[in-house]
Amino acid sequence: MTDDIRQYIQFESSDADTLGKHMRQLVQLRWLAVLGQLLTILLTHYGFGVELPLQVMLSVLAGLALFNAFNELGLRLKHRVRTAELFMGLLVDMGTLTIQLYLSGGATNPFVFLYLLQVGLAAVLLAPSFAWALLGVATLCFLWLAEAGRPLDLPQDYHLGIRSYYVEGMLICLVLNAALLVVFINRINRTHREHDARLAELRQRAAEEEHILRMGLLASGAAHELGTPLATISVILGDWRHMPKLNSDPDLYEEITEMQTQLQRCKTIVSGILMSAGETRGESSEETSVCDFFNELVNEWKNTRKVREFNFQNRFGEDIDIASDTVLKQTICNLLDNALEASPDWVGLDLSRDEDMLLIQVFDRGPGFAKEVFNRLGQPYQSTKGRPGSGLGLFLVFNVARILGGQVSARNLENRGAEISLRLPIDALRLKEV
Repeated sequence: MTDDIRQYIQFESSDADTLGKHMRQLVQLRWLAVLGQLLTILLTHYGFGVELPLQVMLSVLAGLALFNAFNELGLRLKHRVRTAELFMGLLVDMGTLTIQLYLSGGATNPFVFLYLLQVGLAAVLLAPSFAWALLGVATLCFLWLAEAGRPLDLPQDYHLGIRSYYVEGMLICLVLNAALLVVFINRINRTHREHDARLAELRQRAAEEEHILRMGLLASGAAHELGTPLATISVILGDWRHMPKLNSDPDLYEEITEMQTQLQRCKTIVSGILMSAGETRGESSEETSVCDFFNELVNEWKNTRKVREFNFQNRFGEDIDIASDTVLKQTICNLLDNALEASPDWVGLDLSRDEDMLLIQVFDRGPGFAKEVFNRLGQPYQSTKGRPGSGLGLFLVFNVARILGGQVSARNLENRGAEISLRLPIDALRLKEV
């Protein structure tokens, strides 16, 4: 699957999640509408003594409650919500409101202004075409109510002001409309902000993955180019080592040995780059264990770096099998290399287990992270080393952790130094069976 297709699916999934949140809020609002209509019908009929077709109105209300229950069930079953379903839901709400108004005064009912709430929700939730369509339906419903509605037998007491039943109904309708719009639109805006933040995160991640892809292509090309000169140097060093003049000088012989060690390290790095690019030298992932993997890593790292004191604490507990992953190995070496540059005298590595997570902690006694770098850890080229290309180590560490489903955290220690913690799920490190 290409990155473009993957991002498209992620964006589509994000839109579906947003529609699902809108439907959930609409369902909650509909439950409030059912409760409000029930209280209004009972209060008007029994409290104000206004004769209403109670049985029919309660039957319509029961149908609305049943429709809302089906919507709620669909949300619980993770049904994929579509825009047309939101539109149909608002149409059902408008149809139910029209029937209730027809049975309780028609266009003279003060609650006729609840149509504005339906149209307002459509304008916020749906595309303009759906909102205009719902406005047209509301207009037709009002015209029908004006012609076919049955006015209620209410006294013409408008001169009483707020003591008028009609004015009180208009006040209740106004407050209800305004309150529901404020609450609902605030929730919708919060959903939109979360959706926008998710899209921004996906775009940032896509940019980082493109950056890593470019780095991988450059590294793979450089590894191919370095193969020939490294082989030539290896042959020359082998010849020098057998020359009598150099064998008689212990200092030169020791330096040649060190050069061969570092050359072998370069070959290992080149092999790791090619392996990560899918161009392995006939090797495949092998099964190892957590303790064996880290013991081998620590021994190799100490033998190829000039570290004065290295403190390795293994508190993992019962050993388990994992895959011998070159990428994970390079990730941890990046953390150790950064600690060594900050603290040449001492570097610490702690290995432990937190339930189903592997916890790797790297310590140093350096100056710690600067404030301007600390808040941007994990972004490329965020470093205080002052040389081109620095800052990529932690950038790669953060991305590897994210791919494996882990987390990276960093903090400055109280006395001196810094700590970087890498938490990885153990299941992501196991060898996958083919």
